[in-house]
Amino acid sequence: MERIVELLFQAYQLKHTQRTGYQFLGIGRESVAEHSFATAFIAYVLSQLEPAADRQRLLAMCLVHDLPEARTGDLNYVQKMYVQADSEKAVADTIAELPFGDELAGLIAEFETGRTLESQLAHDADQLSFIIELKALADKGYAPPESWLPNVVARLKTLPGRQLGSTLLAMPADHWWRKFFVDRSDGTQ
Repeated sequence: MERIVELLFQAYQLKHTQRTGYQFLGIGRESVAEHSFATAFIAYVLSQLEPAADRQRLLAMCLVHDLPEARTGDLNYVQKMYVQADSEKAVADTIAELPFGDELAGLIAEFETGRTLESQLAHDADQLSFIIELKALADKGYAPPESWLPNVVARLKTLPGRQLGSTLLAMPADHWWRKFFVDRSDGTQ
């Protein structure tokens, strides 16, 4: 039971692990845990749009895909040009003596290889999470996200992912609440 509690504390550490790519954007901030929640929620939505996907496997994969970052930190694209995280050791140390360690390692490896439908949807959920962040910042008037969006959108692999990405780009981030509270045609607020 102690190893399981250690795993929980490790996962909890992701609340305090910041995603580092925002330093190049110059605006925004997000913890790895916030990102993982958004990714898992988007994966749930994608699983509704792609019924052939194993929903439970997809959601589990999204929940754990960045778990090694509790040990390695979040390396952005520039850092990865110079620093090599030992992700295999981080995963091995994470799963050591866990009764379900092989399952965790399998989910992380499946995400990394990107060969299954679930891993491709998980990758799309990961990118869509970032697209939502960038779009919300762009809608607030920040210029840098506009130049980043095409590169992130180009990483989408699945049809449902591309469809969501396209719709995200076409819709203002505040649309969901403005239509009920600001833009009502009946004059009430």
